[in-house]
Amino acid sequence: MERVYNFSAGPSTLPVPVLEKAQKEMVCYGDAGMSVMEMSHRSGAYQAIIDECEALIRSLLGVGDNYKVMFLQGGASSQFAMVPLNLFSNSKKADYVLTGVWAKKAAKEASRYGEVNIVGSSEDGTFSYIPKLDPATFSKDADYFHFTHNNTIYGTRFKEIPEVGNVPLVTDMSSSILSQKVDVNKFGIIYAGAQKNMGPAGVTLAIVREDLLGKALDVTPTMFNYATHAENGSMFNTPPCYSIYICKLVCEWLRDLGGISAIEEINIRKAAILYDFLDNSKMFRATVTNPDDRSMMNVPFVTDSDELNAKFIKEATAAGFVNLKGHRSVGGMRASIYNAMPVEGVEKLVELMKKFETEN
Repeated sequence: MERVYNFSAGPSTLPVPVLEKAQKEMVCYGDAGMSVMEMSHRSGAYQAIIDECEALIRSLLGVGDNYKVMFLQGGASSQFAMVPLNLFSNSKKADYVLTGVWAKKAAKEASRYGEVNIVGSSEDGTFSYIPKLDPATFSKDADYFHFTHNNTIYGTRFKEIPEVGNVPLVTDMSSSILSQKVDVNKFGIIYAGAQKNMGPAGVTLAIVREDLLGKALDVTPTMFNYATHAENGSMFNTPPCYSIYICKLVCEWLRDLGGISAIEEINIRKAAILYDFLDNSKMFRATVTNPDDRSMMNVPFVTDSDELNAKFIKEATAAGFVNLKGHRSVGGMRASIYNAMPVEGVEKLVELMKKFETEN
């Protein structure tokens, strides 16, 4: 069977060259005489893998020496608790912007440990836009400010990074990490589950500014203390070794492609192809109407009929375009076009949609 075009929101498609290299090294990695999956995380061979992965991430994202790069477990959902447990050290207040399910879950978790101030929300519009923020509503003494950079379910993203002064800025970049240029120096913490743009499920990236370490609440479990992992090079316990290895291969692929600038250009092109069609179609339309709020990674779209939506998904699946069904809260379809989705995949999807529109 040939490979399908996988538009899954996560776990998502991976670059074929990465899969092929992993396949080649599956049984025996280098001169180690064993698979990475069998390798002790305390071995020199594995230390070289995790060190190279960190170095590649630092190089690709321009991470400064005053940041720790950590490979953690528990997904971004664990970060919803780790962030407040580590940063509620002074006022025990934090500002949150609600732009989707994951932002709401993050705010709810933080409210278990301190005071959460909602400074913006788009829930009134089913999270179909990015709310305008008024700095006058920000907490001047907040321990941090949190927002979700890209909203996987609803297909929105922050085009501009919020300006929050000296308050540490924290963001969930699970579905946009490594997809576009970002000034890491604007952030106190960036965290991201790997399974959308960076690698397979099982590892979570956390980039934490060093001055924010060592401030965890007394009740913070050892495993939820950033300092624990920073001091132990992500080796306090057995890390998700194979997932980190695949992340390394993905980062090598990005480096060889030309880095973040190169992949950003490709992502802009892919998104433009799909949105241009949706904006001119007589059958399909994007659920996010404001171009400035539209995600480059996740594109939800619908017809005016649930029956047509279901028919399109069925026909698309049969044609080898899989995982296009939208999240239940939005309905319709959603095409996740992460870094590893080739331009050809988006072009062929649009061809399929044009054909469906003509026939229906």
